Amino acid sequence: MTIQVDSRERKFSHVTDAFDRLGARWFVSKLPCGDYCDFDRPRLAIDRKQSLQEVCGNIAQQHERFRDELTRALDLGIKLIFLVEHSKSIRCLSDVRHWVNPRRAVSPMALEGFDLYRRMASIEDKYRTEWHFCAPDETGQRILQLLQADSIITEIERR
Repeated sequence: MTIQVDSRERKFSHVTDAFDRLGARWFVSKLPCGDYCDFDRPRLAIDRKQSLQEVCGNIAQQHERFRDELTRALDLGIKLIFLVEHSKSIRCLSDVRHWVNPRRAVSPMALEGFDLYRRMASIEDKYRTEWHFCAPDETGQRILQLLQADSIITEIERR
């Protein structure tokens, strides 16, 4: 497997260090959407989010740009999987309901966990995406697992 890393991706050395440790080849080049994909199977892209705070920003403040990326993936037939780096307390989408947004102390308008959960679930349904979660030190391995799972499914579908 050769991983293509989007050239606009920032602060990803912990991911590529894991790729190197696990023997995965990778290179940097611009992707139409997402941050990582298997070069041989470009119909699945992983979009890494550094935290639930970043997801809040994408959904609330940068909604138009975020929606454009979701629409572009859908139009190109690319399945987009969001991989959110967070503490081990958030392991699945339903866990987001109980998340306490630290920005609420500064801005009472900041999204609370339940509202964020509802918006993320709506995005998943409308754009046929998936939300996955991991601790930052697991990101590289999780990206490889998600891309390998897709390659296994693709191989089964060919039979």
